Amino acid sequence: MLKEGKIYLAKAENRELFLLPQMTNRHGLIAGATGTGKTVTMKVMAESFSDMGVPVFLADVKGDLSGMCLPGSDSASVHDRILKLGLEEEFEFRSFPTRFWDIFGEFGHPVRVTISEMGPTLLARLLNLTAVQTGVLNIVFRVADDHGLLLLDLKDLRAMLQYVGDNRAEFTTLYGNVSASSIGAIQRALLTFEEEGGKDFFGEPALDIHDWLRIGRGGKGYINILSAGRLIQSPTVYATFLLWMMTELMERLPEVGDLEKPRIVFFFDEAHLLFTDCPKTLVQKIVQTVRLIRSKGVGIYFVTQNPSDLPDEVLAQLSNRVQHALRAYTPAEQKSVRAAAKGFRENPLFDTETALKELGVGEALVSFLDNEGIPAPVERAHILPPQSLSGVIEKPVMQTFILADEFEQKYRESYDRESAYEIIISAYEELEEQRVRAKEEAEAEKERLKAEALAEKQRQKDKEAAVKAAEREAEKRRKTMERAARAATTSVAHSVSSNIVNSVMGGKQTDTKTIMKRAATSALSSVMRNGSSSIIRGLLGNIK
Repeated sequence: MLKEGKIYLAKAENRELFLLPQMTNRHGLIAGATGTGKTVTMKVMAESFSDMGVPVFLADVKGDLSGMCLPGSDSASVHDRILKLGLEEEFEFRSFPTRFWDIFGEFGHPVRVTISEMGPTLLARLLNLTAVQTGVLNIVFRVADDHGLLLLDLKDLRAMLQYVGDNRAEFTTLYGNVSASSIGAIQRALLTFEEEGGKDFFGEPALDIHDWLRIGRGGKGYINILSAGRLIQSPTVYATFLLWMMTELMERLPEVGDLEKPRIVFFFDEAHLLFTDCPKTLVQKIVQTVRLIRSKGVGIYFVTQNPSDLPDEVLAQLSNRVQHALRAYTPAEQKSVRAAAKGFRENPLFDTETALKELGVGEALVSFLDNEGIPAPVERAHILPPQSLSGVIEKPVMQTFILADEFEQKYRESYDRESAYEIIISAYEELEEQRVRAKEEAEAEKERLKAEALAEKQRQKDKEAAVKAAEREAEKRRKTMERAARAATTSVAHSVSSNIVNSVMGGKQTDTKTIMKRAATSALSSVMRNGSSSIIRGLLGNIK
């Protein structure tokens, strides 16, 4: 509730307690055991910031913040508190401009982040990677940047990991050692994260953090409620998302110094999850962000059960504190109560440690910064009731608000533009096509060489056949010549005998020498005629 431009949050026995707008970006803490009233305190503060014209972000872990879009109801307990605090004249039930968000898109506008925006450091924590695997992931991001490859969603990162793994010999020389085992471990972690619903977390359109800085009608700041009931089942995802938001605000918002009121205020419920199993380097980054984000006009309020859940370096930055009751049944719990009591500036009117254990529901120890930035002495006070509806609204009512909001059309449908996955897959497909073409060309060349070899073999066979045919023809002619020679010899002998007989019978006295000479001449002519005929037939046969 606003009163005289200040946040009227609680009332002590004899005075009202205010949170000064110009001091709200000095951050704060809302702590207390389960059921002591932390959620009510968070709602009252968020309503007051909205009235002041300051947008608010709330992580709704238990699902009981959705009623802020509707006016509250005058229940008996609320009515008694109004009377007890003397608020009859100034208190009224009313609603506040509210927007609903949900990473899974079920209870609000989808909230998406790109892989590049998340960065390797937060992503490594999200995937619970070792130091070596984190180093490899850093190399993958660096290669993507150097090659102009956008990392938008999980399939982009998987494709990039495959690309770096397939070419690790080259990248090891340029960027450092990239082992196949590390690439495989990251791929397995991505698969597990995706099966847990992580695929809804990354993609486009990515959340524009400036959309949470909107002011509604009448100059009231929007209350942005992130449904975290399902998200909290994956504590690492929840914590990483909160870390991303702080980092995003730190990087994108300009320096503004000290303002009359903050630009936006964030309430991180179950804040201890931010630091569970958190590497030291990441804790240092959170501390640095909390310190510096004040100058961006951002206030951060951590909501947790016990202040000891947060590192001392973070607690030192939380100047505005509301501490609800703590239970001390064990020595460890008693030690935590003493530590929480010492976090306040003492009030001589009561013992802080004792009061912490005596506080009832709706009561708290309160200490805010004064005009000089000095913590005021701790006060035991009653927190004001919220003006909006307490509890969960029906889903159809919530859907009405979601569908009527301008951001439903902007964020509901995802899209997938060309990024690392498409480029790398296209390159792999082109390489595969080249491989197929090369294989086909190699097969064709093999077939050509095979055909040439068969043709050459056939030519050799034809040549050998021709040679054998020529040899057979020559052999045939030789035999023909031999037969002709034998026939000639027989003819000579016959002629000689005939001539001798004729000579004797005819009374001619021709000598034997002359007779032999004539017979030989006749036989030779016969052989020549037969030989010439064979040769001519051979030639004609070859020509044919």
